[in-house]
Amino acid sequence: MRVLIVHNQLWAHYKSKLFSELHRFSPQYGVEIHVVQIALSEKSRANMGDAEAFRYDYDYEVLFNTSLDQVKLWPRTKALLKKIRSYRPDVLNLTGWYDPAQWVLLFYAKLTGIKVIISNESNVRDHVRMGAKERFKQFLLKQANGFFCFGQSSAAYLEKLGVIPSQILTRKAAVVDNDVILEHYQTAVSEREKRKQKKKWATYNFIFVGRLIAPKNLAMLLEAFAEISAETTDWGLVLLGEGEQKSTLQQQAQKIYNIRFEAGVPWYEVAEYLALADVLVLPSESEPWGLVVNEAMICSLPVLVSAPSGCVEDLVRTGQNGFTFDPRQKQDLVAKMRYFVQNAASLSRMGDASRQIVAPFAPEKVAHEMLQGIVNLQK
Repeated sequence: MRVLIVHNQLWAHYKSKLFSELHRFSPQYGVEIHVVQIALSEKSRANMGDAEAFRYDYDYEVLFNTSLDQVKLWPRTKALLKKIRSYRPDVLNLTGWYDPAQWVLLFYAKLTGIKVIISNESNVRDHVRMGAKERFKQFLLKQANGFFCFGQSSAAYLEKLGVIPSQILTRKAAVVDNDVILEHYQTAVSEREKRKQKKKWATYNFIFVGRLIAPKNLAMLLEAFAEISAETTDWGLVLLGEGEQKSTLQQQAQKIYNIRFEAGVPWYEVAEYLALADVLVLPSESEPWGLVVNEAMICSLPVLVSAPSGCVEDLVRTGQNGFTFDPRQKQDLVAKMRYFVQNAASLSRMGDASRQIVAPFAPEKVAHEMLQGIVNLQK
């Protein structure tokens, strides 16, 4: 059985790890996997590491050796049609179903008898959803045979749009490269205090990792931490990343004690910073999932995650490994941050819980589930 996976960009290392595991285990299921990467990366991720810094072991090709932003719709559509006609798959997995070029592939597959699996990352809360756009999504979803979902919230969204629960072949597709993360974490944690002192970090630290852009709600995070900083000098806030709001946030932070801005690093070095921190904070107003939460939990960190984030049902257990909060309510975040300040002795226990909770999202486990789902489609 031949499976063609269409994916937007090679840079998405977490997907490449999953594709590698699919490739590794596919012979056990009588399946051949080929991945078409449309482009190398996209402009907004230019500072996050080389798309080919890690060579993952799976069968893939890149259609356009440029950023996704530079690839026009018609050339993209022609290239994808050419590939599906030449490869002649039994199953087509579309991972960018909002892309008109992939709509064309969807209908081509429907006309030629190719089974279609749509991957979904969106959830019921990350945007206001109504009207003609949602009805068109329902129409598209009816053309597919199966679905891979990031987690419970993305599955719930599809079910709300009319997908039959039995068509959802996995609800745990939100995976990262555990092995690389742990390798870098263990290197850094062994000299944790030395590295913290060199960076002039506080005794304990909240950390944000990601792009410094408006949807991440970082101005509110700084406002919340200002209240914490006025109560204790033991805790700091670290912001790791780059983005259009960086200078504005740095200005805002000038009057707040113990805030550190760290330059953006390639994805595989993020764990070296997580190893020095104590609690991850993700304050986003909208977040389809939040893979940095997986990364932090693999590194045994408790987490504070905004309620709209797609990962909360699967990864955040109130009081066990962290808390959720309303990103529109600063005092809600302040209260949850204050819990850690007042209960630092709980950090280790909650970090251990994080590591256990995220364990089912291991790439190898999810790959087996996806392959079994693919095989079941053909029965």
